Amino acid sequence: MKANPRKEGGGGNGASPPIPLLPCFDVKAFVATLVVVTLVMAMWQLQPYESLFTSRSSCPLAITTSNTVTSVQKSVLSLSPDSAFNSTALKPLPSSNLSVPTAKMRTPALDRNKRVFQAYGSAAALFVLMGAYRGGPATFAVVGLASKPTHVYGSPWYKCEWVPNPNPSAAPNATSQPQPVRAKAYKMLPDWGYGRVYTVVVVNCSFPFNPNTDNAGGKLLLHAYYSTKSRRYEKFVALEESPGSYDESRFRPPFKYEYLYCGSSLYGNLSASRIREWMAYHAYFFGPSSHFVFHDAGGIGPEVRAVLDPWVRAGRATVQDIQAQAEYDGYYYNQFLVVNDCLHRYRHAANWTFFFDVDEYIYLPEGRTLESVLRNLSDYTQFTIEQNPMSSKLCLQDPKKDYSEEWGFEKLVFRNSITGVRRDRKYAIQAKNAYATGVHMSENVIGKTTHKTEDMIRYYHYHNSINVLGEPCREFVPLPAAGNVTWFEKIPYVYDDNMKRLADTIRRFEKQTIGTIPAWLFYLTTLDRRMNPGDLGPSKRHKSYAHSYDAKELFGLLSGLGVMCM
Repeated sequence: MKANPRKEGGGGNGASPPIPLLPCFDVKAFVATLVVVTLVMAMWQLQPYESLFTSRSSCPLAITTSNTVTSVQKSVLSLSPDSAFNSTALKPLPSSNLSVPTAKMRTPALDRNKRVFQAYGSAAALFVLMGAYRGGPATFAVVGLASKPTHVYGSPWYKCEWVPNPNPSAAPNATSQPQPVRAKAYKMLPDWGYGRVYTVVVVNCSFPFNPNTDNAGGKLLLHAYYSTKSRRYEKFVALEESPGSYDESRFRPPFKYEYLYCGSSLYGNLSASRIREWMAYHAYFFGPSSHFVFHDAGGIGPEVRAVLDPWVRAGRATVQDIQAQAEYDGYYYNQFLVVNDCLHRYRHAANWTFFFDVDEYIYLPEGRTLESVLRNLSDYTQFTIEQNPMSSKLCLQDPKKDYSEEWGFEKLVFRNSITGVRRDRKYAIQAKNAYATGVHMSENVIGKTTHKTEDMIRYYHYHNSINVLGEPCREFVPLPAAGNVTWFEKIPYVYDDNMKRLADTIRRFEKQTIGTIPAWLFYLTTLDRRMNPGDLGPSKRHKSYAHSYDAKELFGLLSGLGVMCM
């Protein structure tokens, strides 16, 4: 019996039925087809794994390698953005489970109508911390900025936590170790809606008791939540107290100062002469038990710094550099942020804290004293101050006088006489009774506020004079007859020399307190006139000088002007 030559070429096991004989040309076609299919499959296997998942072929592929399984897991994870917050998120499979049925590992079909939103970067921070301070034994204030759209259209909220330092004498896990304490947080947005990208946020943390009773120190943590609809939050250390640093006596009078000045952000091109005059006047006005806090947002150049330095060295003033605030777009160089930080930073430093600008001068009519005025207002937490608006251009025409030797408030003697209009007011506050504040007054105080103070205290406002680097007198008019007005730019002005009469007293006080001021500080604008004579006309606003002088050049120019000292 002949052997069946086709039986050996058949597939399957021995129980398979015999394959019928095929013509010779059928065998050749079968072999050729098999070779082609084999080559196609070999080329398919050489494709990168990534292309297998991006291919549009409808043919499912068996996945048998560990690399391929990992790729599928990564692909599935990328389609589940919430998996990072889910305890059941996919994890890499162990090597013993790599043989996965093909049907379970198929890539899900992509829906072309399902759109994907991909975020890059962040437009505004959830919270920008400027400072955190104790408001008392059991209260704290955290001052900062936050995304305004988040607060206007969302519902962010806060939680406070005090984490005490561990007890070194107790075991790490002992029950005697002090435990963290959480407290309610109350947020305030004190910028009256003026914020831009950022708004000001003051968070008050009130604990049921002093969390640092043993004075062992600890940390105040703030939990800033994105929304009431989400448990997502950011946690950071707002304040840290070192062991032994807590002193309860500083929250009770007598305080270090009688009066404290909190200045707004100083920016732009400021006149060193005007700053010098303002500082000398108010150091005299408030007396030796006072302190001035300035905030440099780019306006305190070398000349302004030079006139403030003697007062800083004398302990009468502090200059804080806040130029980093420019990274956060808030209202007017973040002045609401600055005044709130100053309020809480010095909350228990003085009996009264005053808020006004460096082109404004506090004045007491009819020979009153500041002590008597504040004694009459002691029942109020806050009082506002009415302004006397002054011309920053008009000066008295007198050929016998050299106006270049006079101070700004000495020669700007014409007051706007329009009455019955609402003007901005400035204010003073007993800071210990305030939770937050504003530029013109506070709306977050305990106690009463009064506005009826015009007969007791006022302020002269020389608007825009602080930015004139040269001579402030740009228009000269004769002395009007008693009771008459002078019209200028459609505004009636009356002659008012109340401030002028104080000038000699202030000059003597300055010299006795800090000595002689070098005259070169007040000739830099003159130097700039010589360097850029076309820029400064008699009725034009003066540009900031951009020329820098080395020591030799400066000495030569000053010598040419005949400048020594004054």
